[in-house]
Amino acid sequence: MGRIFEVRKATMFARWDKMAKQFTRIGKEIIIAVKAGGPDPGTNAALRRCFQNARSVGMPKDRVEAAIKRAQGKELINFDEIMYEGYGPHGVAILVETATDNHVRTVANVKAIFNKGGGILGNSGSVAFQFKKMGVFKLKHGGLNIDDLEFELIDHGLEEMGESSGENGEELLVIRAAFNDFGKMQKALEEKNITPVSAEVEWIPTTTVPLNDLQAEDVSKLIEKLEQDEDVQKVFHNMV
Repeated sequence: MGRIFEVRKATMFARWDKMAKQFTRIGKEIIIAVKAGGPDPGTNAALRRCFQNARSVGMPKDRVEAAIKRAQGKELINFDEIMYEGYGPHGVAILVETATDNHVRTVANVKAIFNKGGGILGNSGSVAFQFKKMGVFKLKHGGLNIDDLEFELIDHGLEEMGESSGENGEELLVIRAAFNDFGKMQKALEEKNITPVSAEVEWIPTTTVPLNDLQAEDVSKLIEKLEQDEDVQKVFHNMV
């Protein structure tokens, strides 16, 4: 086990702006999960994942409960999950995950951000082939027997395990599994009474584009603008 490969971090939000965006993103994920699998986290693995991620960012309980009520309410709240693909400056591949109730607004906004940021919005399939969709679980490093855990999780879809660090410099253990094994890995961790700091579906780049600091700043500005859009959930890229 070594230090797990991670692409260059690009988010430049101020702390409170970023927190508000995270709350909005997870709130939409809760609504989508409840509509798909019901409000009981005991039978809805996607909702349990949302709860874990809500705790990891300090999302207030009342906001979590409000999202559940919105999903069960009479008002029609339907978010479609759409992914946009494009290239930023210097040939960096970018995937943009959105959850939207207005397709026309979202595609217009995303296209405008790409154009203004020196990039170009591509067609479906033009970028995604350079990434692999995976389940990514981040665990607190302390108290775990890493060697035993790695051996035990192989049968549950483990593909990569390594060390990383959180936003505050804390040590984390990162586990990656194929997307199709996400549920199996989540269940295995639950059975071992291991609660992840976060459990996400991420697009991991299989090819990368090395950039210097000035070039990376160009791309980071584009990514920042995308992340600030109200319909954007996550942005993935392949710059290092």
